Amino acid sequence: MAMAAAISTAVWYSKAEKDVYMLKLLSLILWGATIMVFVDHVMGYLAEGGEFIEMSAEATVLGFVLLTTALVVWEIVLLIKDPKAVLYKRKSE
Repeated sequence: MAMAAAISTAVWYSKAEKDVYMLKLLSLILWGATIMVFVDHVMGYLAEGGEFIEMSAEATVLGFVLLTTALVVWEIVLLIKDPKAVLYKRKSE
């Protein structure tokens, strides 16, 4: 999650003047998920001890599910907002 958040932030920052594809929103969603996972790991480590970073198949699948969910939410918002007026024609045109 952190890698995806860092990459999306770098891409958004390079295109910040004209954020047509709402990469700012994607960055915020991914950073929110990264912070959520970090807090979960900290709380689990403090409550139960053990490993801080879990490298299991279940943890990997959960990471991919979180990333996919973030991308789906971003796509839905992008389709609703329709920044390039592809789906809905603007009334001013």
